[in-house]
Amino acid sequence: MKKQGFTILEICIVAVFAGLLLVLFLVQKSNIDAMERDEDRKIAINAMYYALEESFYPQHGYYPESISEENITVIDPALWTDPSGNNLGDPQSSYHYEAANCNNGKCQEYILKADLEKEDTYIKYNRN
Repeated sequence: MKKQGFTILEICIVAVFAGLLLVLFLVQKSNIDAMERDEDRKIAINAMYYALEESFYPQHGYYPESISEENITVIDPALWTDPSGNNLGDPQSSYHYEAANCNNGKCQEYILKADLEKEDTYIKYNRN
């Protein structure tokens, strides 16, 4: 008469295999989440860039010394906050605005940056 069921060895192999699959899933999920946050950062920087280039600069003829939702009102206010919950200008923020060639708050150049998790820093320079 044959015994039916699984041996302890078979159960252990299945458990190890399931554990490996779980670890691979968690690692991939973490990578996908980080890539999604990076994409959100790029979207925010692009929105700031186009607001500066298409709205602010044509109206004023210069770039501001600093940017915020008070002087750049054409973009969604939620975009000023990075995925970690820090606003542009906060030391911990992954968003950075650096104005250059300024005279009395009127600047001729700027650099917008976003610190990404899975890629190099995303940088946009002024167009004009």
